[in-house]
Amino acid sequence: MSRVVLAMSGGVDSSVAAHLLLEQGHEVIGVFMRHGEKAVTACSIDGQRENSTLLPVLNPRADHKQGCCSALDAEDGRRVADRLGIPFYALNLEEEFRQIVDYFVDEYTHGRTPNPCVQCNNWIKFGKLFDYADSVGAEFVATGHYARLIADEHELRLIRGHDLSKDQSYALFGIRRDYLQRMLLPVGHYDKTTIRKIAGQLGLNVAEKKDSQEICFVTSGHHGDFVRARQDDIDTSGEIVTTAGQVVGHHPGIEGFTIGQRKGLGVAMGEPYFVTKIDASTNQVVIGKKQELGRQQLTAEKLNWLVESIDGKDIQSGDEFRCAAQIRYNSRAAAATIEIRDDQFVVKFDEPQFGVAPGQAVVLYSEQQVLGGGWIKDFDMV
Repeated sequence: MSRVVLAMSGGVDSSVAAHLLLEQGHEVIGVFMRHGEKAVTACSIDGQRENSTLLPVLNPRADHKQGCCSALDAEDGRRVADRLGIPFYALNLEEEFRQIVDYFVDEYTHGRTPNPCVQCNNWIKFGKLFDYADSVGAEFVATGHYARLIADEHELRLIRGHDLSKDQSYALFGIRRDYLQRMLLPVGHYDKTTIRKIAGQLGLNVAEKKDSQEICFVTSGHHGDFVRARQDDIDTSGEIVTTAGQVVGHHPGIEGFTIGQRKGLGVAMGEPYFVTKIDASTNQVVIGKKQELGRQQLTAEKLNWLVESIDGKDIQSGDEFRCAAQIRYNSRAAAATIEIRDDQFVVKFDEPQFGVAPGQAVVLYSEQQVLGGGWIKDFDMV
């Protein structure tokens, strides 16, 4: 019997994960991660966000709760643990979560679009939790992510979850490859409906609990206000200009915008306009029509590979290969050619992609397998 540390957020996915691990014969230790701040909440382990055309959802939905990892979530997690008969501990990770918030604020201040929940996976869920697992003699760390680990004769592969509408493999690209051997993702083999059904059959109080939004520590839903409250000594206000260079308005700060944004621009153009570029050097927000969002090529940095080789060749600078590249959590992976250049790679899409944003992750897939990915540094216009 293996000892497993399970990250429990108080949601239905990690709760059912505990049950599935017990069924598999594991000794399960439930862990709730406290962020230590009253005004914000931490990234969701089980979080999903609603499909969005071009940018992260920042407004609440009727079937999604705002935020997670609150005192109520901790109590939900404890009730589930008590019902399943497993130990449950709360870890104070205030310092670690402050790193996530600082990263979020810094990225927006510099005109980039952060992805705090991917970094939360990298730094905390599959970072600090492994430290905790080692301290209690646990072999594995498990979460309620909708993704799967499949072993073949050569390697352990991270692939998309069975429920493609809930797939979270994109958010796991940045974990260390050697951690794959110690990860368990029990709900990834099920669809969400079945997970809720199992929770109901077990009599768990979280069976119909709403999912959390992914950007969950911005409880107001306004990331610009959140950033300004923490960077009030920096003036990032400036002009709103069209792609032709015409000044059409002014804004209170570039942190209130993300590439692909259509609503809340503060100007009336008579037809839909989108944020196509954010220039942190001039504090200009550039807007244009949807076709002006199209990007044929991007460059990614801070790479992480979950495979040792691609098409039978070791990964090295100068290589080119074909795959599918996904630029947003809820976007579709698109056919592309990848060119590796030292510690970066260039993605050349077959067709222009809309909403490519520096600061977001680009994740590479071979069919359903995650090959690796990186963080978007910049892009070329069509």
